[in-house]
Amino acid sequence: MARGNQKERAREKTLKAAGNVKNKNNMSGAEQAKAKDDAAAIMRAKQAAESR
Repeated sequence: MARGNQKERAREKTLKAAGNVKNKNNMSGAEQAKAKDDAAAIMRAKQAAESR
């Protein structure tokens, strides 16, 4: 019986971990677009600094 309990606990743990992955993105569309634009601006600045 102990093995069955171990399997059940592992299954619950896996399901819980899989559930947490889906909830990581909590930004709205506008926030995501702004973050993407900010990251792009930073990369453009880095590339400009390297080419000098």
